Amino acid sequence: MPIRLGMLTYVKRTTVKIPEAVDARLRHEAARRGTTISEITREALEAYLDVASGRRRLGAAGAGRGGRDDVSERIEEILAAEVDR
Repeated sequence: MPIRLGMLTYVKRTTVKIPEAVDARLRHEAARRGTTISEITREALEAYLDVASGRRRLGAAGAGRGGRDDVSERIEEILAAEVDR
């Protein structure tokens, strides 16, 4: 997580070597979401590290990003499916 001091945010820059096929998929996903490669990479690393450490995130927390309008009616079903994974 970046350190925030007032309006400044300090982050570390890292170079990662990936195969061309992974790079192409990463760029495609960034364009599809309308976000940056850095943001997707941060999200993926955080998710991987959470799983590796035994912590789990509920995918339903981002359910509103999928364009579904029935989440409030289905929240119990969605959460149950996530917990069962």
